[in-house]
Amino acid sequence: MGVSVLEANDVFLSLLRVQKLLLAARHTAPRVHDGVDVTAYPVLFLIAGAGQVRVSDIATTLHSDVSTVSRQVSALASHGLVAKEADPSDGRAQVASLTDEGRSVLDLIQSTRAQWFQGLLADWDGNAAATFTGQLRSLGDALDAHLRARGETLPILPFHSTQEK
Repeated sequence: MGVSVLEANDVFLSLLRVQKLLLAARHTAPRVHDGVDVTAYPVLFLIAGAGQVRVSDIATTLHSDVSTVSRQVSALASHGLVAKEADPSDGRAQVASLTDEGRSVLDLIQSTRAQWFQGLLADWDGNAAATFTGQLRSLGDALDAHLRARGETLPILPFHSTQEK
């Protein structure tokens, strides 16, 4: 049996609350590298997931303005974290990829975030975390299937668990 409308709304409102709290935490998070503002994390993660990606595709995937993403990619490149070059299939466009230093910074970001979450989950046990992760994956899978059925173009998702499903 499925959940009621009230239960579904409660799940949605709880997720919305968590989303807002995560955004608030992002704005107060310590910087792990002078060249990476926390607002550029999605750009860095997306480039890592794609390997090599056009700046315009980053903007489309992140639902952001091309000029904003271009500035973020340029800032990351000026700190040696991202390499930019002409797109081999269209010299007018640029593609971005992570440098070795960018990969190291991304690893540091992930490690710092994992330690922060470990502190937040100090009262949980491994089974509770695994159950919650499984439920989040199920919700993500349902949302993914819904969007695909509607013909939506889904973003590149470099965000994955370190454990297999």
